[in-house]
Amino acid sequence: MKQRIVVALGGNALGNNLPEQMKAVQGTARVIAGLIADGHQVVLTHGNGPQVGMIQQAFEVAARHDPKAPHLPMSVCVALSQGYIGYDLQNALREALLELGLPTPVATLVTQVEVDKNDPAFQDPSKPIGGFFSKEEAEALMAKGERLKEDAGRGYRRVVASPKPVDIIEKETVCALLAAGQVVITAGGGGIPVLREGNHLRGASAVIDKDWASARLAELIDADLLIILTAVEKVAIRFGKPDVQWLDRLSVRDAASLIEQGHFAAGSMLPKVEAAVSFAASRPGRESLITQLEKAAEGIAGQTGTRIAL
Repeated sequence: MKQRIVVALGGNALGNNLPEQMKAVQGTARVIAGLIADGHQVVLTHGNGPQVGMIQQAFEVAARHDPKAPHLPMSVCVALSQGYIGYDLQNALREALLELGLPTPVATLVTQVEVDKNDPAFQDPSKPIGGFFSKEEAEALMAKGERLKEDAGRGYRRVVASPKPVDIIEKETVCALLAAGQVVITAGGGGIPVLREGNHLRGASAVIDKDWASARLAELIDADLLIILTAVEKVAIRFGKPDVQWLDRLSVRDAASLIEQGHFAAGSMLPKVEAAVSFAASRPGRESLITQLEKAAEGIAGQTGTRIAL
């Protein structure tokens, strides 16, 4: 059955720097092109962890050498990362589609994601971003109102909040592009975090988890399936232990129970499972799949991966 699918690309699909990214997206594009060739309507999202850090760090270095150099707010750094990651992805995907005889247009959409100013994450920002500062440098920056925290004895780093996504501002544009038969790359890096102030959207000092943003996007554009790609073929409990158990299919209730029992690591699998549960629970008939990029087609066919549904 042909489906509308949101595919959330993991970091291994993009590499850690510019040369790695240009190489990694070639293989990524071939897999995604195969899904499109099978008749599925595909929307791509992606992370930006290494990339947004490099962008901010570059401007930090510039500011140290030139006082007139700007310090870019996190919202602008995310916007820049969307552009250059999307540039590589859309060109690689266009090429892969043409090699399959499919002249399907591919577009990258600079995407804003609304967050709630009252989200508890803003009370205690904890997501480290960019380079390290000495104690003296950190104190000077904090005196200017910036937030930094000591990072495991390695120095101080800027920290930002990681609030939950409320709305995808450009959701109608995504749907219009899909209706026109185009492939859309959107909500890159979790989207540009914005706060709604009347008719104005103000950039927030935050980063949004890309899996949570992907789940919210999938819900709002009425997708059938959310695929969260990761480094392992299936989700497991007791991962790395002799009695590891790989999970093929979970109900929303069972997955929520495993989350509550603490089976998934906060820095890796937990947000993926939580986001997958959120989408699967949003309406009957919607499902989430967590698997490796190379196994995506097999996962859609029900042959591998971890499926979560009501």
